[in-house]
Amino acid sequence: MLRIIIGNKAYSSWSLRGWLAAKQSGLPFEELVLPMYDEAWPTRRLEPDLALSNGKVPTLWDGDIAVWDSIAIVDYLNDITGGTRFWPEDRAARALARSMAAEMHSGYVPLRKACPMNVRKVYPPQTPSPAVQDHGAVGTGAPRVWRGRTLSVWRVRCCRYHVLGRGVPLPRLLAARKRRRGGVYRGHARPPLDGGVGRGRENGKLGP
Repeated sequence: MLRIIIGNKAYSSWSLRGWLAAKQSGLPFEELVLPMYDEAWPTRRLEPDLALSNGKVPTLWDGDIAVWDSIAIVDYLNDITGGTRFWPEDRAARALARSMAAEMHSGYVPLRKACPMNVRKVYPPQTPSPAVQDHGAVGTGAPRVWRGRTLSVWRVRCCRYHVLGRGVPLPRLLAARKRRRGGVYRGHARPPLDGGVGRGRENGKLGP
């Protein structure tokens, strides 16, 4: 059985992404949630099941095979489930989906730093910093500041392809976890299902 090691899904968006991928695979898996901020963590992260990833989560184990980094986990699960549950079958659609996923995976750095993920807390209204406002902004107004770039990419997807593939296309799966984070900030409007997504700051202990 697969085994995925994650941090708390309420605070770790990377862990949430890995868990969503495991759920989307349809395969049985064991979920191990680790406390990452206690005194035991410096020693725990060096144990064999985390040493290969340098103590980062999520980490997926399939027997003696270890996979870390959430995009790598998605690709591995895609391989072992026949290639039909994550990426589109059409080559052009798959190329677009991979590009969108990669941008969401590593981009929006100013916004991620400004908006830490904590779905158990609702933050008061706030004015985006100049760095956030200048990063991929389209138009004016706080909601458009962080939605502009993502909406423009999403429109390309919607115009070219009614759907990107079977099941839940990967960019939409990633957007779901980002909307979960972005929705706790009252200063930013929640995006529609096919709209923009929010990202927050990742702790240095968490892997992508």
